[in-house]
Amino acid sequence: MSADFSNFINIGERTNVTGSARFKRLILEGDYETALDVARQQVENGAQIIDINMDEAMLDSEQAMVTFLNLIASEPDISRVPIMIDSSKWDVIRAGLKCVQGKAIVNSISLKEGEQSFLSQAKEIKRFGAATVVMAFDEKGQADTKQRKVEICQRSYKLLTEEIGFPPEDIIFDPNIFAVATGIEEHDNYAVDFIEATREIRKTCPYAHISGGLSNISFSFRGNNPVREAMHSVFLYYAIRAGMDMAIVNAGQLEVYDEIPKELRDAVEDVILNRRSDSTERLLDIAPNYQGDGKAAAKDDLSWREQPVTKRLEHGLVKGITDYIIEDTEAARLEAERPLHVIEGPLMDGMNVVGDLFGEGKMFLPQVVKSARVMKKAVAHLQPYIEAEKSDGAKSNGKILLATVKGDVHDIGKNIVGVVLQCNNFEVIDLGVMVPAATILQIAKEEQVDMIGLSGLITPSLDEMVHVAKEMERQGYEIPLLIGGATTSKAHTAVKIEQNYHAPVVYVPNASRAVGVCQKLLNKGSRDIFSAELSREYDKVREQHARKKPRSKPVPLAQARENAYRPDFTVPPIVPNKLGVTPVTVDLATLREYIDWTPFFLTWSLAGKYPRILEDDVVGEQARSLLADANEMLDNVIENGQLQAKGVVGLFPANRVGDDIEIYKDEDRTQVIGVAHHLRQQTLKEKFANYCLSDFVAEKSANIADYIGAFAVTGGIGEDELANSYIAAGDDYNGIMVKAVADRLAEAFAEYLHEKVRKEYWGYASDEALSNDDLIREKYQGIRPAPGYAACPEHTEKQLIWELLDAQKHTGMKLTESYAMWPGASVSGWYFSHPESKYFAVAKIQSDQMEDYAARKGWTLEEAEKWLGPNLND
Repeated sequence: MSADFSNFINIGERTNVTGSARFKRLILEGDYETALDVARQQVENGAQIIDINMDEAMLDSEQAMVTFLNLIASEPDISRVPIMIDSSKWDVIRAGLKCVQGKAIVNSISLKEGEQSFLSQAKEIKRFGAATVVMAFDEKGQADTKQRKVEICQRSYKLLTEEIGFPPEDIIFDPNIFAVATGIEEHDNYAVDFIEATREIRKTCPYAHISGGLSNISFSFRGNNPVREAMHSVFLYYAIRAGMDMAIVNAGQLEVYDEIPKELRDAVEDVILNRRSDSTERLLDIAPNYQGDGKAAAKDDLSWREQPVTKRLEHGLVKGITDYIIEDTEAARLEAERPLHVIEGPLMDGMNVVGDLFGEGKMFLPQVVKSARVMKKAVAHLQPYIEAEKSDGAKSNGKILLATVKGDVHDIGKNIVGVVLQCNNFEVIDLGVMVPAATILQIAKEEQVDMIGLSGLITPSLDEMVHVAKEMERQGYEIPLLIGGATTSKAHTAVKIEQNYHAPVVYVPNASRAVGVCQKLLNKGSRDIFSAELSREYDKVREQHARKKPRSKPVPLAQARENAYRPDFTVPPIVPNKLGVTPVTVDLATLREYIDWTPFFLTWSLAGKYPRILEDDVVGEQARSLLADANEMLDNVIENGQLQAKGVVGLFPANRVGDDIEIYKDEDRTQVIGVAHHLRQQTLKEKFANYCLSDFVAEKSANIADYIGAFAVTGGIGEDELANSYIAAGDDYNGIMVKAVADRLAEAFAEYLHEKVRKEYWGYASDEALSNDDLIREKYQGIRPAPGYAACPEHTEKQLIWELLDAQKHTGMKLTESYAMWPGASVSGWYFSHPESKYFAVAKIQSDQMEDYAARKGWTLEEAEKWLGPNLND
């Protein structure tokens, strides 16, 4: 099919609250007049259709859509172009269709919920005389290959035209544009799949149209607008020739195909058309040359560029400068006898300097991760030359397998350890998160690794590590086992893990210790000495643990309950303004104002309280640089929508029954929809009560109407994809930065939502006026304890929160089999409103409470011991 560029239609996307922070703010503020200017600007910039979306939790989406469309109707310079009504809510689409003058377009319908729903919606669209976008999405999921795209679109076309007589010219297929140049081989053909599927769909589905979201194709190069615009133009050039006749684009920012510099255009075409196996690497190499809106590194003083190439490589590695690394690596290659010698010589010499400086405390973790990024670019440049010589590559110091254990999704610490080890010439095989023991051991055997490193954050991960150690013993492994993660400790390693495996088992508290430990274990001369020292140390730890007495005397559960906390309920609890479940979305720019930065620096092993850390004599300069990078990342993800925040909150009638809290469907309080089970402090308290969270809710027998809240929020929708795209491009630093920033956004969301609950949804503190510092210091009424933490340490209680809130449906958040939350940047918990409610630590409990808790939960004692083991005073 020949191209007809003159008939191509640009769909403007800035009148979309999910895609434009400015438009969203205007709509939320009710400034529809200025919002109309956004639509007008889209038309003036060449948009021939405008996509309008009002899907925002803080909006009455239906009312907002009706108001805006009615205003557009009186604006001839806007209403002269067709309107695309975009919503995930059918009531909003229906209301919008009633307002549009002329022919509207619905975005979108698909077969993902089956044929009946698909045809029902299509019939209603047909009655309004509208056209519709049909996504290449069916009951099995989104189409990613040419075959699947064609198959779904042909099936949809047949159903629409033959079953209900839908006009074929009113069908607009979206066969899914996915990102290319991600570094993942399976993605390399995505653009070709779309282009070829377009050609086939236009041939077999007469009169139908083809559209798509253009910005997806260049996702891997976010932050580099010139390269992104070149990718958009090249993709359109070939997709239009194949039959694509419309796309969602920023009409004011599209490079002219013929004006793209030839070097860049050729490299982009190689990527889009998948013409070379190394096309991604070649585009990555030249991309910095076209970085039109980024900051150049170290441009103030370039005197180091006059030094010999070995010193230039060292300087670039130590300073984390990528600008000249390809040029200098190539110069070193031309001077060397073999390309391998560049890695073994000046590059490793430079990384040794980095390792020495880090070990001496003269470099900090963020700088080391940046150095790794430079090293990866250099090695990537040399790799084709090394392979051409059929060399096995540089000999590493050792091969290490890293994995976050089954049921756990947290990996920032593990990723940092991996980068630090790679910087010291260790080969790292990172299996990612939620990795079963069988997979870990199978790959360890296949790859003949020298050691295994296990990571975990949640307490159930400790048992999984014990299981891995037992399996290594059963299967006859001889390699060392490294243990790390937030919940791990030397005591747990000595008491629970080390005795199950005869080879060295080493607790590694942080990334700075990993290199030294691995070097000792892999050196034949030092391994035996280190292992003997370790065994003596663990024997001592076990002896201390056996002699260890509780800091406070344990008491029977009945005695602890007699000493329960009894708050004052003479003032009746406040009735929430909004009972029930409410989905919540919020823009990242808003959450940015609620961030507590202190934990962010701890993630990067920089100790100090924000903002004082910025002026610290030792780490202040690095802290300021790190914060600048974090804010640059925030700017990018906010501008480009690469991360999303989603949440859900529920407020319910509730009353205490013993140590449990009954949660009711409504104010009748006759139907129990859930029971929250809590644990009580069980040590002797002479001046204080033995707290349990249920104490802060009025007893059922007292006939006092009380309430409880639950929430689940994430700031990490898209974090894995974005982090992986950086890592695939050799940029571990920003791969880790994404997750560190997403974590801060999730915690900020929890802070933001709690404030909304106190002031609006529940309204028990409607006149609250606190600064962000006051919020961080928790100077407000009420608490939000999280399952898995001190006041409610039992992780399975998250399941009740998920059920009450239908959390997965509303947010996409999931629970693993060990009750870790995915995405990793997520927070969930309970809301208690009583003025006397406070945080506390349950700490150790006794076997009588474990048995009582098992009975309340309907568990066996084995199940109770599995989940309460870390809290049992054994």
